[in-house]
Amino acid sequence: MSAPSSCRAPFYLIGPTAVGKSAVALTLARRLGAEIVSADSMQVYCGMDIGTAKPSPAERSAVPHHLVDVVEVSERFDVARYVELARAAIAEIQRRGKTPLIVGGAGLYLRALTEGLSELPDSDPALRAELEALGRERVFEELRRVDPEAAERIGPHNFRRLVRALEICRLTGRRASGPRRAWGRERSPLMHGLERDRAELYARCDARVEAMFRAGLVDEVRSLLSRGLGDNTTARQALGYKEVMAHLRGEASLADTVALVKSRTRQFAKRQLTWFRHQARVEWVRLGPDESAETIAEQLLHSPVRGGMSIDRHAT
Repeated sequence: MSAPSSCRAPFYLIGPTAVGKSAVALTLARRLGAEIVSADSMQVYCGMDIGTAKPSPAERSAVPHHLVDVVEVSERFDVARYVELARAAIAEIQRRGKTPLIVGGAGLYLRALTEGLSELPDSDPALRAELEALGRERVFEELRRVDPEAAERIGPHNFRRLVRALEICRLTGRRASGPRRAWGRERSPLMHGLERDRAELYARCDARVEAMFRAGLVDEVRSLLSRGLGDNTTARQALGYKEVMAHLRGEASLADTVALVKSRTRQFAKRQLTWFRHQARVEWVRLGPDESAETIAEQLLHSPVRGGMSIDRHAT
C-alpha cells in the first residue's frame, strides 16, 4: 500500500558510517511507501561499489534508490550538482505520491540540500595548483593557523577539501568556516539519527573494512584506475580508495593498508557524529547490539511529530 499524502514530506535518516543506516532505511522505505535518495558523496560514481558500501542490486530492486551510479569515475561531480539532482528526484518522488527518504552521512551534501548553497568564490586554477603543490601536510598546517575550525572539521587526510578551504581563506581573506553560518535561508528540518555505543561502532567499522577487502576492494580499485579514477581529484580521495591506490603503487603492504583504512574509518565516523551534533537538528536513536532493523524502524515511525514532519504510524 502506498503511504498517504501526509508522509510525502522528506524523511531524513542520518548517522555515521557502519552504524546500520541501510538496513533500517530499507525497512522504513517499505513501511512508508518511500523511495530512497542517497546522501553519500561517493555512491554517485559508477563502479565504486565495495568501498562505498553501495546498496546491492537486490536492495535497489526492492526499493528504488536515487543519486546512486550517477556519473563515471572520470567525471566531475560536486555538491551543486548533487543538490540539483537530489531536488529533482525528491520532487518526482512526491509527484508520484511517495515519500522521499533521504539517507546518508555526507553532512555537506545534506546541509546544502536542506539550506541551500553558501555564496563562495569560484575556484582559482592558478591558486589551486599552487596549494596542491604544497602537499597535504603543509596545507593542513596553514589551514590550522588561519581557520582551525575548518581544519578540525575536515581532518588531516582529505586533501581536496583542505585545499578548497585554504583557497577560500586566501581568496576572501575570511575563514572558510564562516560562510557556512550564513547558510540557512530555510529552517533546517528535523533529521532522525542512528548512533551506537562508541566501542561497538568502531568494531563495526573494523568489521566493515575487513569485509570490503575480502569482497575484492583491491581489484575494484585496480579496475577503476583503468577507467580514470586516478585523474578525478574528488573520487580518488574517497576513503579506502586512496589508501588502496597507495598500496598498488607499492607504498604500503596490504596488511598496513587494511589497518590504515580501519583507523581512518573510525576517525571519519567520529567526525561525522561531531558534525551532526553541532550542525543539524537531530533526534537520535541509540541502537543496541542485538536490535533488528525492524525494531528500529518501528521506533522511528512512532517518534513525535516535530519540525513540520508528519509521520503516519500506520503506513505500510
